[in-house]
Amino acid sequence: MRKYSHFLLALAVVLLMPAFMQSGSLASEVLIYGLAAMGCNLLLGYTGLLSFGQGIFFGLGSYTVALTLTRWPLPMPLALLLAVLMGAAGAAIVGWVAIRQRGTYFVMLTLAFAQMFYFIAYTATGLTGGDNGLMDIPRPSLALFGQTLWSMKTPWQYYGFVSVVFLFAFWLLTKVSRSIFGRTLLAVRDNEERAGAIGYNLKLLKLQAFVISGAVTGLAGALHAMMTGIAPLSNTEYHTSEMILVMTVIGGTGNLFASVLGSAFYVLLGDWLSSLWPRWLLVLGIVLMVVSLGMQRGLWGLGETLWGLLRRKPEPSDDAAVKGARS
Repeated sequence: MRKYSHFLLALAVVLLMPAFMQSGSLASEVLIYGLAAMGCNLLLGYTGLLSFGQGIFFGLGSYTVALTLTRWPLPMPLALLLAVLMGAAGAAIVGWVAIRQRGTYFVMLTLAFAQMFYFIAYTATGLTGGDNGLMDIPRPSLALFGQTLWSMKTPWQYYGFVSVVFLFAFWLLTKVSRSIFGRTLLAVRDNEERAGAIGYNLKLLKLQAFVISGAVTGLAGALHAMMTGIAPLSNTEYHTSEMILVMTVIGGTGNLFASVLGSAFYVLLGDWLSSLWPRWLLVLGIVLMVVSLGMQRGLWGLGETLWGLLRRKPEPSDDAAVKGARS
């Protein structure tokens, strides 16, 4: 049962959100950014790679599904699959260059790629729409031989589709993280020199982690574009990479379900605070300082600590110990 505990927690979140939330689009956004945060967590939490290039893969997924559903009409499942492949291809290119450096230089390379991709997207107006983005992206129903299998006209119907995709991706990533490959990534994160000394191909392992992360993030970008009906230039901005990274850190690194907690916290808190105060990002900055100073394991670590305190049995007092000895 413990083996499937995190998947059951993810399933519980998926089933409970419609009961407690009024907006299907907001619920879909939580799961979509949860996907993106899981992709980032595979790099940061499992491989120890701090990447500011996640916005590249998110944007590639958005643009790919927008183009394939508007200018080059393809069936929706094929459009999503192509977005996954484009995210993986973009990650392969970025990763192939970036993994040649470590530490600060690795971070700077991913940031440079992000800025370069943003400039390309901004100037290639014929392909990306430039500053206006690509608009009027349809949200076609899932059909087979002309028969509608899953309608996605309403936000909650689309949420149901996103939920199925999310749970499938969560299950796959759980398999990856618990496989020999996932355990090897943890070894690379904890002691890269020792992992290299015993014969692991560090560059190949990092590149594979990059490709998987890019594929998941590209899928998230595609689902987001279908939800909003637009693939904006802002999806490729540095802010998108920063936002995905913040969600990952707030939730907790090294745990896939923690990424869902981080995305839910960020999206729901942002939605609530933005309706109260336009400068809500200032509050988020304070939250990040609290996490950095006292909650290094994020929300998941805080939950584990509280659960451990609740389960801890109180120690018997001295009087009770004496009475027990006399009896």
